[in-house]
This record gives sequence, C-alpha cells and structure tokens, in this order.
Amino acid sequence: MSTSPTTPRTPDELHRRLGVPDAVVIGLGSMIGAGIFAALAPAAAAAGSGLLLGLALAAVVAYCNATSSARLAARYPASGGTYVYGRERLGDFWGYLAGWAFVVGKTASCAAMALTVGVYVWPGQAHAVAVAAVVALTAVNYAGVHKSAWLTRVLVAVALAVLAAVAVAALTSGAADADRLGFGDDMTFGGVLQAAGLLFFAFAGYARIATLGEEVRDPQRTIPRAIPLALGVTLVVYAVVAVAALSVLGPRDLAGATAPLADAARAAGAGWLAPVVRAGAAVAALGSLLALILGVSRTTLAMARDRHLPPALAAVHPRFKVPHRAELAVGAVVAVVAATADVRGAIGFSSFGVLAYYAVANASAWTLTPAEGRPHPAIPVTGLAGCLVLAFALPVSSVISGAAVLAVGVAVHAVRRAAARRSAR
Repeated sequence: MSTSPTTPRTPDELHRRLGVPDAVVIGLGSMIGAGIFAALAPAAAAAGSGLLLGLALAAVVAYCNATSSARLAARYPASGGTYVYGRERLGDFWGYLAGWAFVVGKTASCAAMALTVGVYVWPGQAHAVAVAAVVALTAVNYAGVHKSAWLTRVLVAVALAVLAAVAVAALTSGAADADRLGFGDDMTFGGVLQAAGLLFFAFAGYARIATLGEEVRDPQRTIPRAIPLALGVTLVVYAVVAVAALSVLGPRDLAGATAPLADAARAAGAGWLAPVVRAGAAVAALGSLLALILGVSRTTLAMARDRHLPPALAAVHPRFKVPHRAELAVGAVVAVVAATADVRGAIGFSSFGVLAYYAVANASAWTLTPAEGRPHPAIPVTGLAGCLVLAFALPVSSVISGAAVLAVGVAVHAVRRAAARRSAR
C-alpha cells in the first residue's frame, strides 16, 4: 500500500512519517520493560539455573520470527503485520487467525504492562493507576504516531539508564559470584522450554515495527533494518541484566523475587537504587504499553478494513491521520481488562497468542520466492517449529485458555463465512 510523492493519498490512508531511528525506538519501547520487569522472575522459577539457556532459546526463536517478519513487511508494507501476510500468502482464514491471536494476546499484554505501572507506582491502587495509564497513553496515540514515537524515545532512554545502573552496581559489587551462573540439578529440559516461552513475551515487540508498516518511510529499506536492530539491542540488554541479577541473587532468590531488580540492587549493597528501579520499571512499562496500543490498533484497523471486525473501526482521523476509532476501542477494552485482570496470568496467555501469531508469520515467509526476498529456508522452519514447541511448553492454564480463545476465533470465522454464503444465495 505504498504511496509515491506524486500519488494522491486516499482519506483512509495513514501517513508515512517514521524513519529507521523512530521504528527502532518503537520496537525497543515494546520490548524493554516487558521482559526484565515482568517475565524475568517467573522464567527463573521455571528454568532455575537454566534461565540463561531459556533466554538464548527465546532469542533464537525471536530472531527467526523477526527475519521472517522483516522480509514479509518489506513485501507488504501495510498496517496489520502477520494478519496481512497470512491473508496474502496462505489464505483468508490464516490471516484472520493470526489477527485474532494478535489482538487478543496483545490486549492481555497491554493489560499486563498497565498493571505493572500500577504495581510500581502505587501498589495499593494498582488497578486504578493502570486504567489511568491506559487512558493517558490512548490520548497520546490519538494525537498522532509521530508524537508517540517521540514519547517512546524518552521512555526508552530512562529505562535503559536504570537498567544500566542496576547491572553496573551488581556486576561490580562484592556480592557478585560467577558460580551462580552455572547449571545445577534444578534445571530441567521442560523448565527451560517453559522459561523460553515466558521470555518470548519480552521479545515480541519487534512486531510493532511491522504492524506500523503503512506509517514507515521507504518500508522496503527501513523495516528490514529496524527489526534486527531493535531485537539485537534488546537481547544484549536482557543478557547483561539477567547475568547481573543471577550473579548476586542466584536462581532461587531471583525466582522468588517480586521486584527482582530492586532486590538485586539491595543484594549488591546499592539499596539507594531500589526507588530508582521502581520508577524505572514504571517508565519502561509505560513505554511498552504505549507501543503495544499502537500495534493492536493497527491490526484492528486492518481487520476492520476486511470486515473481520466492525467496519467503523477502519476510519482514519482526517487531521491526525491515525485509526482513531480503533485506538479508542482498543483503549476501552484494555482499560476494562486492566481493571479486573491479574498481571501474572496475562503473561502466559499473551505468550500463547503471540506464538500462534508468529507461527503463521513463519509459514507465510516459507512461501516467499527468492525474487520476493525469501529468507534461508531454515529460518522460517526453525521459527515455526520453535513457536509451536514453546507455545505448548507454557503453563497448562495458559495453554488451555489460549487454545480456547483461538477456538472461539475459529468459530466466529466459521459462523461469519456460513452467513456470507447464505446471503449470497
């Protein structure tokens, strides 16, 4: 859906305002914070001393997914991400299923990040703070994607500064012990897989770059550069911070921590950093929430254009050039979920939906021809297999609830198709 300078824009087309730096920052804003402040402790509980191995496995699967997504996004630079790729490469049903999995899974992610803000800012009123955060960031997104990218840049810079301070304090302290990084009897293969599935939740933010494909300048060049850059920076940050936390806490204490990085700062003798970490966690979660709402609203826009969701949600604001109705609808749903949900359960549920989404992305990338920029065949094959394995290695409750929601989506699609056939007779 690219637009040349000489081609007039249609009223419902989004503006291409984002370059490589902005796209990278939006990807970082989606990833930095989601994993370190929300998924590190439960992943340590699952993997024990195999936490770093789980992180490496999640990174491999994320790299395959990112490569497949980048090639597809360059080929189809329109809002919607894998919803568009699945529809174009595999058929209407698979595109719909990917879109359904993304919208539902990422709505849970939005709620998890909003609740993370609430827990760190005002634990006694976490749900109220979470709803207020959703309302405020929905208003920012409504004012235009360029303003969202600017705010995300500020939030990412603050989060990275806090994480760097914790890592330096831990790694240079006398409490750091390299022996805590070794593998022990508490590590199991299933635990490592489950940890990788939970940590994948932290890497999934690069999809935001692809779902914003209609708002990126020169998408054939920008998207393939921005996605691996954002993923690479995030992996380095996660690895350094995980090593730092493990070196001073060990896998057992890290698994039991409610605020693992604040606990790591105290264990390193830098208790003064604890309130700074709390503020940094809230800022990082805000950045993640901001970019998540962007991505979900763009996929909602694409599905509404194809009438898989109410067509009214496909409207683009004449002044701000954003899908304003989709953004308001997403914000309203996330606010309701954030007012009622539990942050821990949302992580596993979201991971299942997002892994299903990327399974469709890898299957779509497999169908590309060399002339269309197909990646090496091993990449989509590894990505597809990895997504399926990690999805079903998640906690049983997450698998059951995630599969049930996907089944509901399939049923809705079947009913809609049957109604369309009847009306065509």
